[in-house]
Amino acid sequence: MPASSTKGRRYTAFHWGTYEVQRGSGNSFCLAPLEDDPDPSPIGPSLVAGLQDPCRIRQPHVRKGWLEGRRAGDSRAGGRGSDPFVPVSWNDALDLVAAELRETAARYGNSAIFAGSYGWGSAGRFHHPQSQLHRFMNCFGGYTSSVNAYSFAAAEVIVPHVVGHKLRPLHAMQTPWPVLAEHVELFVSFGGVALKNTQVSPGVAGPHIVPGALARCAERGASFINIGPIRDDLPDMVEAEWLAIRPNTDVALMLALASVLIEADLCDRAFLESHTEGFAEFERYLRGDIDGIAKTPEWAARIVDVEPDTIRALARRMAEKRTFISLSWSIQRGDHGEQPIWTGIALAAMLGQIGTPGGGFGIGYGGCNYISNPARKIPWASLPQGFNPVSDFIPVARISDLLLRPGETFDYDGKRYSYPDIRLVYWAGGNPFHHHQDINRLLEAWRRPQTIIVNELWWNASARHADIVLPVTSPVERNDIAALSGEAVVVAMRQAMPPVGGARNDYDIFSGLALRLGILDTFTEGRDEMAWLRAMYAQSRDAALREGVAMPDFETFWEEGIFRLPDATADRSPLFEDFRKNPELHPLPTPSGKIEITSRTIAAFEYDDCPAHPAWLEPAEWLGSPGSQSYPLHMISNQPASRLHSQHDHAALSRKTKVKGREQITLHPRAAASRGISQGDVVRVFNSRGACLCAANLSDAIRPDVVQLATGAWYDPLQPGEIGSLDCHGNPNVLTLDKGTSSLGQAPSATTVLVQIERYAGMSPPVKIFTPPPISD
Repeated sequence: MPASSTKGRRYTAFHWGTYEVQRGSGNSFCLAPLEDDPDPSPIGPSLVAGLQDPCRIRQPHVRKGWLEGRRAGDSRAGGRGSDPFVPVSWNDALDLVAAELRETAARYGNSAIFAGSYGWGSAGRFHHPQSQLHRFMNCFGGYTSSVNAYSFAAAEVIVPHVVGHKLRPLHAMQTPWPVLAEHVELFVSFGGVALKNTQVSPGVAGPHIVPGALARCAERGASFINIGPIRDDLPDMVEAEWLAIRPNTDVALMLALASVLIEADLCDRAFLESHTEGFAEFERYLRGDIDGIAKTPEWAARIVDVEPDTIRALARRMAEKRTFISLSWSIQRGDHGEQPIWTGIALAAMLGQIGTPGGGFGIGYGGCNYISNPARKIPWASLPQGFNPVSDFIPVARISDLLLRPGETFDYDGKRYSYPDIRLVYWAGGNPFHHHQDINRLLEAWRRPQTIIVNELWWNASARHADIVLPVTSPVERNDIAALSGEAVVVAMRQAMPPVGGARNDYDIFSGLALRLGILDTFTEGRDEMAWLRAMYAQSRDAALREGVAMPDFETFWEEGIFRLPDATADRSPLFEDFRKNPELHPLPTPSGKIEITSRTIAAFEYDDCPAHPAWLEPAEWLGSPGSQSYPLHMISNQPASRLHSQHDHAALSRKTKVKGREQITLHPRAAASRGISQGDVVRVFNSRGACLCAANLSDAIRPDVVQLATGAWYDPLQPGEIGSLDCHGNPNVLTLDKGTSSLGQAPSATTVLVQIERYAGMSPPVKIFTPPPISD
């Protein structure tokens, strides 16, 4: 559709797509996908009806127990999650928040304020809640922050040690899908390429390209190998061979494949000599010279539950074909999650195909729509966050440790740090009761701060466990610009409806706080919403022009509503093509200038849980551990198909996928039969950390000793505020393990979890999370 034909239309954007706003009578409207989107997500259009849902927060609220404790000078933390809330005016709410910030900073210092605030709120560049909060806090004197992402934290830390580049820039460098489709012969996928994940992108999703890209690979004759416990992690259309290995055992299989390449003299020793560092030590490890254990297919078979001959045959096929090794984000979200990424890169180096069209490796293919999207890459402008003078931080998944262990030390990427004493938490645009592992441990940690403040749309668990709740607008209730490097559209997100109730933009909330704290001019720079959008668009337009893309002026863009970027496939080369051609002229930014199969930097850290080269390290929980006798099922908590994380769990599409109001858990018919479980039964899933209720979904597309429970069901305890209470709705994080992947990455280990499951006896308790909490006068 040419840009001129969009004049007069209105658009909006979410993480799962770009939509035309089609007006009805009054303020009503519906959302229609872009006409040139070949595979639009159904999530976006389903959200409109839910914007006025009863669980929407319509005015500021303060938890009654906190308010009474503040007045009496007593502890304020008791009652989080169970107390009623008191509605207050915006003036009173902002006065309370400003006073708490001022008093906390004056008494304990700004490091006592945690405002890392992880989350995916908003698709817009300006109204990005985390950026707004960070800018405000930096104007106020700083805050304790967090680093890395729950999605790929282990990879973020290990990848720079191995290939020199940080992970996010590497995503932009990776071989684009059209090049893969033209050249790949064997697509070996560790963790799959699940199309439910490619509905989304972290800023905006344009036309959804991944289904078509996979189809083109298959049409050209590429073969696919799906390595993982769930068959549906690759779509049926590619007719993948399924190697249903045990969860968290990818490294053992990779090591055995590497051993076969050595045994059969199939590894590219010339490439290893010229382009890698430390292969000799890794080879000694594979042969068993270091630990006395040769990493043969027979050794691996006992771990991964795949026949040795199958492993040998796959290794030979990988050496014979133009092979691409796809490493999903999911395989690094387990204990020792750094290892599958490192080992996968080492295996690709042994094949000697890195830098070739259709060969080598990639990380995160299938994680989001933008990964390896051929659209022109532009460094779009974002809201400047300023400088944070507070040096304290945590790895993103160590929030419970931070609150429970003030003053204690932790290792991270070669250095030792200490946890500050947090007295105030401010969260905007995210839900820690979705993202974080071991909710019962988080509940204990959540009792420690004096004050918890959230900017939130819905009465989810994050809001119910806060002290001050400030209602915010949804993306369609404000003006913004959506753009993401790697996506093919820039969208003018013109406001489609008035704010619901008394909801305010995050920017207006922080402007009100900045006024009370004497930093208004510093925070706003004298700009309102539209002035910021004009300034950010001008900066983005200049950046696009430097990349050879001419964009219209702001008024034209705002009127037309959408700008489409050109396809850049012709300008994109395979990952590390120049390095392959001449490693001396184009070295990698590692200490050796090469791919570091053995890292002297990591060796110097002397971490027992992350040695100097890729290695099999037994997970804390897995199907081969003693704990599997009590809890014989490995639970995979992957991304849902009907929402993004926990966003809009109340909406029609998400609720339609539930059975008897609860999230579905998928298990094999054999596992169900041995437990007397039938399709649709309410079941109790439990381990030593907690328990939840789900509805049984029987499928043979999963290993018999594995169950799958998607993330994102709003946490709904039978006894609100009580640690250990049964979750009635099916939130997997009452079961997951809260453990750092290693001393190197300290990333989440969410997929390392064993459970048991049983048919729930008696009357099932109702799901109450979509009903607002008690409101007091």
